[in-house]
Amino acid sequence: MSADDDDITEELLADAGKLTGLSLELLGLDPHPDDMTPDQRLQFDPEDLAEMAAVSPKERQKAVSQTRLLAGLLWNSSSILIDQLFRDLGTLSRLESTTPTDIAGTSVLSSLPPQFASSYDPKFTQKLIVVASDVTASLARGWAAPGCLAAELAVRCLLDQAEITEDIYELDLPENWRAQVEEVLLEDADSEALYSDSLDVLEDDADRLGFEHWFTPFGAGDTVPPYACS
Repeated sequence: MSADDDDITEELLADAGKLTGLSLELLGLDPHPDDMTPDQRLQFDPEDLAEMAAVSPKERQKAVSQTRLLAGLLWNSSSILIDQLFRDLGTLSRLESTTPTDIAGTSVLSSLPPQFASSYDPKFTQKLIVVASDVTASLARGWAAPGCLAAELAVRCLLDQAEITEDIYELDLPENWRAQVEEVLLEDADSEALYSDSLDVLEDDADRLGFEHWFTPFGAGDTVPPYACS
């Protein structure tokens, strides 16, 4: 690991405390039984509690450090995501029209379902920025499940950015961290189907997955920023 790698690790660990909307346990860290309340211990089988208690202090310290690093990475990536979206908006704003080739050369929009690329114009990008800002704010104020397909896609773009940073700096993160985070942030998400190569999937669920529905709230209890609904 180089000096730069050490610097980014220290920076991310310092950012970990800012991610107040998600606990380390939600990010995959198994709690120690001694740190649980009696009610919390009742949620686990005795065998699981014994296994958690058997973790050595050294292994526990490593798990805590890795999960804190993940928390800092998500915080850092949320800022990069918005910055890159503004960069994409600037790129598209200079074009007379948007083509799939243009989108393929962008930083964030290129991560979205490619079959809709011709629809990713400046207005769409502005609405996505608003939604992504709302999603990333949940990392601080308390996590709320995405309220529309565009918000789910913003979460996926956030995790894509985190993976890019992980690969660049070869970060020591928990194993299978993305699957763990997706299970928490994208539980029962519909947006995965948008990446399907099967046209039948999209046609059968066009009333839910069609591009015109991406900023529509899922239900009465879900919210989408007003600008994105306009």
